[in-house]
Amino acid sequence: MQIPADNSVMSPCIRRCCLDDKDVCLGCFRSMSEICAWGGANSEERESVLQNASFRQQQHREREGE
Repeated sequence: MQIPADNSVMSPCIRRCCLDDKDVCLGCFRSMSEICAWGGANSEERESVLQNASFRQQQHREREGE
């Protein structure tokens, strides 16, 4: 049974999709599996994805010296 999509948490997609070698989008920093699961995720799952993406984005900025 699939949980209905919860539209209260907006997608972080900024339409600059480019996957790195770990299949993480360099636009929104979600993994490919997180992107694919987003439509059926509830708000708690989406918040978790956003936290993971934010962590990845911070790591990327530190590596790139931004």
